[in-house]
Amino acid sequence: MNYFEYFSEIEERFSRRRGSLLLLSTLDWALIETWREAGVPVEAVLRGIDEAFDKHDAKLARAKGRTRKVNGLAWCAQAVMQAAEDIAEAATGSAKEAAQDAPASGFEAERVARFLEESAKAVEVAEIEHAAADVVRAETLRRLRELAAEMRGASPMPLDELDRTLTVLEERLFAALFSAAPEEEIVALRAQADRELAPYRSKMNAVQIKQVQSQFLQKRLLEARRLPRLSLFYMGHE
Repeated sequence: MNYFEYFSEIEERFSRRRGSLLLLSTLDWALIETWREAGVPVEAVLRGIDEAFDKHDAKLARAKGRTRKVNGLAWCAQAVMQAAEDIAEAATGSAKEAAQDAPASGFEAERVARFLEESAKAVEVAEIEHAAADVVRAETLRRLRELAAEMRGASPMPLDELDRTLTVLEERLFAALFSAAPEEEIVALRAQADRELAPYRSKMNAVQIKQVQSQFLQKRLLEARRLPRLSLFYMGHE
């Protein structure tokens, strides 16, 4: 399963079980990213969503009055982590599947190179008004162009290694932006994250909450400066 499919399957299952189209929020995106980075299988996420909604539907059937509508993916977080633990326990002692060298469909070297070039163009024109952050932006721009050229070469970089490299570039860029951002902007974003997380805190542990807050902050800082996300996850799907 490629990066885009991980996101799209979760989005589709959540929308279908909710029974109406609901665009995922920044908080939902951040939560999906923490699951992906933690190596939570998409099967566990889908199972957790189903189990959470099964319980909700049973409660709804028993209730005489109306129950609250599910408005966020974080409502399923506890069930997802339980499903991940169950799957991990079931897999204990089984042989690991051999890694496949072939890239996932839709991630051909030329298409990846175009994505890197487009990302470089976006980084080049982004509004960064701080000398230290601008230095990091210049280095990111240079590296993205190098990677694009390498993907067109005789021996393209393996996709997993490329994505790790892109993650490092994005983290360095975010660190520079965070250091340069006005104090009031960071405080306002943290307050927004706290408000959006408030209804779901009882379903998430402290580590999950901290990870989601971090992802939320990173996503919003990059968006505010029109900087692209660099992971192959954001290539989308043609």
